[in-house]
Amino acid sequence: MSKTKNRLWFAVFTLPSIFIFSIVVIIPFLSGIYYAFFDWDGIGANTKEFVGIENFIKLLDDERFLQSAWVTIKFTVLALISVNLIAITFSLLVTSSLRTAKITRTMIFMPNLIGGLILGYIWNFVFSDAFAIVGESIGLKSVFNNWLLDPKSAVYALVLVFTWQMAGYMMIIYIAGLQSIPEELMEAAKIDGANYWQRLRKIVFPLLMPSITISLFLTLSFAFKIYDVNLSLTGGGPINSTEMFALNIYNEIFGYSNYGYGQAKAIVFFIVIAIISLTQVYITKKREVEM
Repeated sequence: MSKTKNRLWFAVFTLPSIFIFSIVVIIPFLSGIYYAFFDWDGIGANTKEFVGIENFIKLLDDERFLQSAWVTIKFTVLALISVNLIAITFSLLVTSSLRTAKITRTMIFMPNLIGGLILGYIWNFVFSDAFAIVGESIGLKSVFNNWLLDPKSAVYALVLVFTWQMAGYMMIIYIAGLQSIPEELMEAAKIDGANYWQRLRKIVFPLLMPSITISLFLTLSFAFKIYDVNLSLTGGGPINSTEMFALNIYNEIFGYSNYGYGQAKAIVFFIVIAIISLTQVYITKKREVEM
């Protein structure tokens, strides 16, 4: 009787979640795969024309999509390095004997609480107005200018904003990993004469690999899928130099009304993210050690 009751309660709590997940994620995903094989503007049901894999072949000659792919890869690599280096540095700092560790931890994490669209508009003001004032004040106009107007520096502006937003979030994950390292190991290493950098290289980083795996995975997925900051900060400009995967797909579907072609791009986008993310998790998982 108790097993039947447990199963009933299990169904009560899980079936609504499964239903919502199916409506919001699974069904739209399968519908997207279906529409990727049609030439359709997304409005009239009678205008659909089956084109097979033509939409996917068309991607190979789409210079704008290929450019957005390159920009996305460049942005993701730079963001992956900057976010995790800064997050690890901050996590080591706030887990040390720093007196203001708690306040510092809170201040570093706070940017993650700001929505992406709002964040983009805030930094748009910083780059367009605040940077100009700073450049004139200290005489470094070549550095402190509006990065968003230059196709070469606009991507770095996006990396800066993304790093400022995500570093605090990843820092929390690294802090959890650092706090799980047994203090006895660190004390034993000190007694054996290991200096700070030797303890980091031989003890801390190997035992921190589970946190590194999670942080790299999250940074990769967030960077590849970035849309809101890309839209509000640069809008893909100047001259489409910062239009990344998600924004390119959005423009294709809602800007040019190429629903079927846009869905084909979305499917390719999903496959690319899945392959890269799973490869990263596989590689970093192999480097994890047990305590």
